[in-house]
Amino acid sequence: MKSLEPLLNQQQLCVNEKANDSSVESTKKTESSTTPLSLDEVEVILGYEFKNKQLLEEAFAHASLGEDLSNERLEYVGDSVLNLLFTKEQYFEYPDLSPGVLTRLRAANVDSDKLARVAVKHGFHRFLRHKKPLLEDQIRQFSEEIQRYPLHSNGLVDVPKALADLVESIIGAVFIDSNSSVDIVWKVFKDLLEPIIRRETLKIHPVTQLYEMCQKKNLKVKFVDLWKESTTFDVFVDDQFVGRGSCHLKKEIAHNRAAKDALDNIVSILDKKDA
Repeated sequence: MKSLEPLLNQQQLCVNEKANDSSVESTKKTESSTTPLSLDEVEVILGYEFKNKQLLEEAFAHASLGEDLSNERLEYVGDSVLNLLFTKEQYFEYPDLSPGVLTRLRAANVDSDKLARVAVKHGFHRFLRHKKPLLEDQIRQFSEEIQRYPLHSNGLVDVPKALADLVESIIGAVFIDSNSSVDIVWKVFKDLLEPIIRRETLKIHPVTQLYEMCQKKNLKVKFVDLWKESTTFDVFVDDQFVGRGSCHLKKEIAHNRAAKDALDNIVSILDKKDA
């Protein structure tokens, strides 16, 4: 097998600089989203050389190409492998946590928001072949919005699912290429998945947090769905307006943003009410 060492030595500084650059800069359009690009740099980023190069090519072939080669099957494999890896790691890292908390912790590390960040941070999206005309702009917008949420947005931004699918496909490709070795997959991806969400950095979803806060104080929460009319949700607590959220792309995001706005406002509103 050809050694990657010379290539790693020559390009590692370049790769590190790219990883540290603003993710907004890394979302510039490729010359062509359908023309195959050299995947040598991907192997450098991964620190892993594929025995079967076709697996790597398959991982970067989006189903929108309409070709026989598609990354959907590898995505399916990668999704399962990633869940298994986090299940294993967190079981031993947190012997005192209940299954419910462990499930939330795992979900936060393997959902679309978290994995799409990995794709942008390491520039994997630059090699994705696809025929999705809006994807480049969606990636650019996503990269801008996550600057406000460095670790996870908890449903507050629109995530290009193709990015998360891509990371799962690469994981699946490494798994198959390494003769189904979960240890090799974890060695390759552990650092790439950083920052990993841990117990102390796990956040509660804004809708859940709002309901839990109001339940403790015996307050009634009401969401008013205005999305069809104005792409917004209004939130009332004990019939008092406390927040609003909007998103023209997805109703669920508008709902989540309304809850987050209510959480930001509710403390001062409750203080005035108790005064």
